[in-house]
Amino acid sequence: MSVYNFSAGPGVMPVEVTNQIQRDLPSYKDSGMSVMEISHRSSLYTELELEAEQDLRDLMKISDDYAVLFLQGGGTLQFTSVPLNLATHYHKAVYLNSGYFSKKAIEAANRIDELTVQVIENSDPTSKLPKIDGHIDNVDYVYLTTNNTIEGTAYHQIPKFDQSLVVDMSSNILAEPYNVNDFDLIFAGAQKNIGPAGMTVVIVKRDKLVKQQLLSDVMDYRIEDNKHSAFNTPPVFNTYAAGLTFKWLKKMGGVEAIYQQNLEQADMLYDFIDNSKVFNNDVPAAERSITNAVFKTASSELDQEFINQAAAHGLVNLGGHRLVGGMRASLYNAMPTDGVVKLIDELKQFEVTHGGK
Repeated sequence: MSVYNFSAGPGVMPVEVTNQIQRDLPSYKDSGMSVMEISHRSSLYTELELEAEQDLRDLMKISDDYAVLFLQGGGTLQFTSVPLNLATHYHKAVYLNSGYFSKKAIEAANRIDELTVQVIENSDPTSKLPKIDGHIDNVDYVYLTTNNTIEGTAYHQIPKFDQSLVVDMSSNILAEPYNVNDFDLIFAGAQKNIGPAGMTVVIVKRDKLVKQQLLSDVMDYRIEDNKHSAFNTPPVFNTYAAGLTFKWLKKMGGVEAIYQQNLEQADMLYDFIDNSKVFNNDVPAAERSITNAVFKTASSELDQEFINQAAAHGLVNLGGHRLVGGMRASLYNAMPTDGVVKLIDELKQFEVTHGGK
């Protein structure tokens, strides 16, 4: 029985990539050493890191004005690293509170002495996302989360600001096209569209990086840029796996090509849900995530029955986040269309069986 992994993270990885990892585990490039044990000071690692960086630059059209960093830790560490690196002039930042992970970023920023955090909440009852456009005086940056995995919402069009814009792109980086030049800093945990958990990609405009006196060296983007993300031992295996994923994505046609696949998959699923008598989604169509589709039935008991039935048929990790319940189908780049078709078939069968409940 085929298994399709709809987990929100760690997410599904390309089969081609996991097969290559399996081949490289005993001896990487005939070195006699596993890729998990090569030195981060060796030419083997230096070459793979430079190649991974260049492939990511190619995929996202990242100019040399930006540093590309492969760092230890998850995206959560960046909730603190971002303000410590960027809030150095006005010591003030604006955060758009769009969901669970933006709240976590706000909480982390509020712990920093002398940093003033202004929070923008959503005030539109017809919307799920807070929005502001234009000029905000005397702030170091504006912060938003492009895709909200728990709530199933996304900013497909980025609001325009005169100030620096920082985005948490953890769950839809490389899944839909964004113009890197619209941002001063992008960060993304790797475990959704890039590779295994344990690494974060940071893309930051170099002219925003200034020498820090009180910031820990391992959190200083400027030092990491100068050391090619190897100030201390970097996440070697994760960088290697990310590099394989970047090559796979280039082979697939790049971000634009995979975006079309992702749109088609999401449209198929949402079309069924919108016409279903059992399942529903209450996110406005223009704000729906194409990466994390959330939906429910009329009761938590029926939700769990569907989750159990789907898992028995090889459709795993469909349970929604514990805070919101329901179901969540995470359609990351590596999810084959066959998996989405099988999920829709399962939903149809469940609806036939439970349509009267």
